[in-house]
Amino acid sequence: MKRRSFVKGAGIAAAAGTAAATGLAAPAIAQGKIEWNMVMPWPKGTPGVGVNAERFAQRVIAMSGGRINIRTFGAGELVPPFESFDAVQSGSADIMHGTPYFWVGKSKAFNYFTTLPFGLNAVEMPAWLTYGGGQELWDEVYADFGLKPFYAGSSGVQAGGWFKTEINSLDDLQGLKIRIAGLGGEVMRRIGAVVVLLPPGEILPSMQSGAIDAAEWIGPWNDVAFGLQKVAKYYYVPAFHEPGPGLEVAVNKAKFDALPADLQAIVQAAAAATAQETTTDFTYHNIQAFGPLLADYDVELRSFSEEIIARLGEVTREVAEEIGATDALTQKIHASYMDFTRKAAAYQTSFEEAMLSQRAQVWS
Repeated sequence: MKRRSFVKGAGIAAAAGTAAATGLAAPAIAQGKIEWNMVMPWPKGTPGVGVNAERFAQRVIAMSGGRINIRTFGAGELVPPFESFDAVQSGSADIMHGTPYFWVGKSKAFNYFTTLPFGLNAVEMPAWLTYGGGQELWDEVYADFGLKPFYAGSSGVQAGGWFKTEINSLDDLQGLKIRIAGLGGEVMRRIGAVVVLLPPGEILPSMQSGAIDAAEWIGPWNDVAFGLQKVAKYYYVPAFHEPGPGLEVAVNKAKFDALPADLQAIVQAAAAATAQETTTDFTYHNIQAFGPLLADYDVELRSFSEEIIARLGEVTREVAEEIGATDALTQKIHASYMDFTRKAAAYQTSFEEAMLSQRAQVWS
């Protein structure tokens, strides 16, 4: 698919002589209206991701009083799904909604700003970004590609995936064709699976045709919306590879830098509001979808065995160390991320995990 050409840039309003007639401040009129095109790797209207991308755009329009107008384009409408980053980098689009590990061909450092297997969860990731220096590191690595990134929320812990056959041992993963994204895909590849990275819209037809044997997408809410429960029986939870994957809004840096300070603040505030709304959106609807998924479909819930988890953990450490040694900047990002991950693991074992165990005893 070739990219379509389209009109971009700012529309400049004629302001001279109109301030008195309209009662508006002359500087506001002189700035005119900025027109941005936003691309994303998922279809418009996709629960959680596509919907909240569109909400972000509407929030910016409302908060700016229409001074920034953002037109949203779903996967393939303006550019192919996995070319969103390129489009914003080149300036053929102005802003995107996505997730950093889709673009790791540019830099392996991008993995840290989505997720690492057995890494930070949906609460810990924004904590690291906001207070642990993660945002500054993200700004630094994206600046090399001409983008300015903002955190845009998380799906929370995801599902391990849908499998047509049971996975009881490491042998069952040998040669298994699975759609799985990010570093989890590399870990699976190293233990013998055949990894296929597909855009979201191609997951179901590939499962139906037999092109793949298994697939991970997100969690109950999105998985049911995409119909994955109709093509595979065994649902493995939780995901080892995506404990709290981060979403992003990323703007062409030159265009962001050209905004006046108040509009920059509006984009940043809109992203922060979208991050909060996205995480709560996923949390609520995954909880609501989980019971009916098990009750209404011929689905069997499974978890990977201790043997499989142990091997996945060993390979994850190998992969993470290799990536961390890629270059000086990635090494700095790796050190910061892993330091906070280890501290979080120690803390959460005594607090969050213990609380969840106690709650289950009371309410299950």
